[in-house]
Amino acid sequence: MLRALAIISFLILPASGALADGGGLKAMQLISLERRALDDTATAHLGRLLMGPDAPRMPRYDAAWLATQPEATGDSQWECLAEALYFEARGESIRGQFAVAEVILNRVESGRFPDSVCDVVRQGTGRKFACQFTYTCDGLPEDVHEKRAWERVAKVARAVLDGRAGRLTEGATHYHTTAVNPDWANVYERTAQIGAHLFYRHTWRSTSR
Repeated sequence: MLRALAIISFLILPASGALADGGGLKAMQLISLERRALDDTATAHLGRLLMGPDAPRMPRYDAAWLATQPEATGDSQWECLAEALYFEARGESIRGQFAVAEVILNRVESGRFPDSVCDVVRQGTGRKFACQFTYTCDGLPEDVHEKRAWERVAKVARAVLDGRAGRLTEGATHYHTTAVNPDWANVYERTAQIGAHLFYRHTWRSTSR
């Protein structure tokens, strides 16, 4: 309908004398602006059709963005993810925390690891040298003492589970800190380094993290 109005206005302007003398330039400028607005409207409409009206907005991966998010809550899967981020990455940047969360979700989706967040995090717990996440078998109580750190990772976990995260690690399923150099790091494909963590994509020759 808007495009039809634009065509009608284009046809009417010459008949009304608007194109005579200096008025013609102004009329053409108006038509150009109108066409540009129509193009922008069409692009926005196409975006809504492709993404849907409720498509999640991607985070900025910084403390300012995180501070605007509501207090996070969720089910047991959210709690397991938040707990893993707290003990594995609370000292990392917001971007680094999103990256660690992404690894856990990549495992859930891979088909080669357990199919829930809690099962991925707890995989191997109780078996010697089999823990996938060291905090689950280091013998220390899993108590949260840093409230603000917990609030941050809880929001990150909520955002990731809600689909509000990008592809920071290029599909990584493993990571380690720069303080260590596990044997598998020489076999798997490194995909990213974010903060103190190096990220890798599994080549499926081994099952250790």
